[in-house]
Amino acid sequence: MYAKPDSTPMTARVARAGDAMDAALKSLSYPTADGSLPETVRDLNGMRNDNAPALTPVRPVEVAPQPPSAQRVPNEIALGRPSREEAEAAVRTLLRWAGDDPTREGLVDTPARVVKAYDQLFGGYRQDADALLERVFEEVEGYSDVVLVRDIPFYSHCEHHMVPFMGLAHIAYYPTKGVVGLSKLARVVDTFARRLQTQETMTAQIADVIESILKPRGVAVMVEAEHLCMAMRGVQKAGVSTITTQFKGVFKTDPNEQVRFLTLVRNKG
Repeated sequence: MYAKPDSTPMTARVARAGDAMDAALKSLSYPTADGSLPETVRDLNGMRNDNAPALTPVRPVEVAPQPPSAQRVPNEIALGRPSREEAEAAVRTLLRWAGDDPTREGLVDTPARVVKAYDQLFGGYRQDADALLERVFEEVEGYSDVVLVRDIPFYSHCEHHMVPFMGLAHIAYYPTKGVVGLSKLARVVDTFARRLQTQETMTAQIADVIESILKPRGVAVMVEAEHLCMAMRGVQKAGVSTITTQFKGVFKTDPNEQVRFLTLVRNKG
């Protein structure tokens, strides 16, 4: 037995071999320079390869937005900031809307006084809480126990009604690389209080900046305040106290540390 010779003409056999070669080339996929495959894969001859496997598009990594408390330094407030004259004119408008005459003797200087008062009441927008904590005293004879500053008075304004709320802040932290001046913690409270605020956000901001700059083993913050927007308007319930807390580090992971903090805050003896 012997193989029957192929009677196909030589030109036809060459063409058939070429077709097989093209089919093989079209099945190849070549990555791009960055290692990924193009959406339309081409073979060595630049021909489109429709047999390439479908590629799953790579979705960009979604980054969760930062909470408001992360923005400790507000955006440039001078950008588009009204002039003092414009601010005083706005106060006159509010006086007229309230039903009074801004040109009468008792109110003629009120717009200027209000603008001057706002410059102080909301001076926290121009202060950098991070910078307040940059100077650390490392020579503390190896002290590593808790540092507690309690009963820090503050005055702030509710961002919903621009009505004051006031109270006390208590701050504790476990130092690692050193301690910060005690007055600086009070200044941090003032920095965030002298902005339009919610008590919850202010509590988180104080804890965040201390943790970020001092790198302590733990931070605990308690804020207790009375809100005049609840006492003077709306439900009109005076004397109601609101308490918020924020725990980080060992204060967050160890319930015993939370109990110790709360005990130290409440023990006035």
